[in-house]
Amino acid sequence: MTHKTLSALALLLAGAVNAAAQNPTPVIYPSGIEAPAQPTGTSDSTVTRTERIVPTPGRGSEGLISVRVRDLVAVRGQEQNVIQGIGLVTGLAGSGDTGEGARQAIQNLLLTQNITLDLGAIASKNVAVVWVEATLPPGIKPGRRIDVRVSSLYDSKSLVGGTLVRTELTEMGGRIVFGTASGSVTTGAFSAGGDGAEAVRNHLTVGTIPLGGKVEREVPGQLVSEHGYLYLDMQALKGSFGNAVRIADSVNAMYAGAAVAQDAMTVRVQVPSDLPESSHVSYLASILEREVYPENFARVVLNERTGVIVMGEGVRITRGAITKGNLTVTIAESPEVSQPGPLSAGETVELPRTSLLVEEEDRALTIVNGAATLQEVVEVLNVLGVTPRDMIQVLQSMAQSGMLHAEIVVM
Repeated sequence: MTHKTLSALALLLAGAVNAAAQNPTPVIYPSGIEAPAQPTGTSDSTVTRTERIVPTPGRGSEGLISVRVRDLVAVRGQEQNVIQGIGLVTGLAGSGDTGEGARQAIQNLLLTQNITLDLGAIASKNVAVVWVEATLPPGIKPGRRIDVRVSSLYDSKSLVGGTLVRTELTEMGGRIVFGTASGSVTTGAFSAGGDGAEAVRNHLTVGTIPLGGKVEREVPGQLVSEHGYLYLDMQALKGSFGNAVRIADSVNAMYAGAAVAQDAMTVRVQVPSDLPESSHVSYLASILEREVYPENFARVVLNERTGVIVMGEGVRITRGAITKGNLTVTIAESPEVSQPGPLSAGETVELPRTSLLVEEEDRALTIVNGAATLQEVVEVLNVLGVTPRDMIQVLQSMAQSGMLHAEIVVM
């Protein structure tokens, strides 16, 4: 074979190798066994940031807004009460509890009907043990109907189509029965599927029974104390010395000297001694309908899980400098497996494949001017151009540095 012929064969072989590298094809051994194809994939991961959405302000009222006294306070002695119990939901299509606790509950239910069965002879696929709750409005009378909430206690998969067996509802101690509950459970959910797929909408193991509860006993309450006073207690997160004083002043403008702000959470109102008991409710209603201008709270509510930020009217900012540089590290792992050829006495090897991306923002310090109104606060913070989740960290840091003058509430 000549030198030129050898050179041509070498070039031909090199071209075949390059082509095989670019377009890998299965290798066929002389025995006719096909070699396994080797992995060629790679992994990757990126973090993107969408454009900022600037909402258009809706038309609203500017300036002071008055609210009714009833929206700021609750009358002592007229609270809601929760009653509770444990019941059984029957009629489930094989989605009930499977544990021994459910069978024991069924056995106890059958005993109330003078039916005795061994625990091992009871199947519970169509029955679920549930927790039952209802809320009694203040002053509700026996015989009235109320809504009931039920939720599964064990491993029931669904309460759809079930019916709650009559259940007694008691106070926390379980001694006094204040109501009963029964009826068809409404979940607003459904589940459909087979061996390979399933579709579920809403929550299957929590439901309600509209007007499924009946009040059996009235919860004792007291409107006017034995000393002739009404007590108006501030609702949660609305109590302040300013609100208490404003409510007391509003009541005294109608009934001179009747109201006293005891502290930031309570306003005491004197009931006239010559006022008949039949007029006590009218007297209280006239007070609750009074309108006052509530105090502006300097409060910022942050929810890092959802990225929600809510600010009150009283938030103030003093001048300072801020910078916020994001460091984003993206790591993606997708190991591949290399299989040896047949009859090669090789071993299977796992090949690590890692894609790493580190991105750091280079931001300069930003001068933040002071802000005395809510509109100015929003405009100043928007200058930073950060996302809501970054803004949460910025606001917390501003509060620690003394720039942000507000109460921080983290949910």
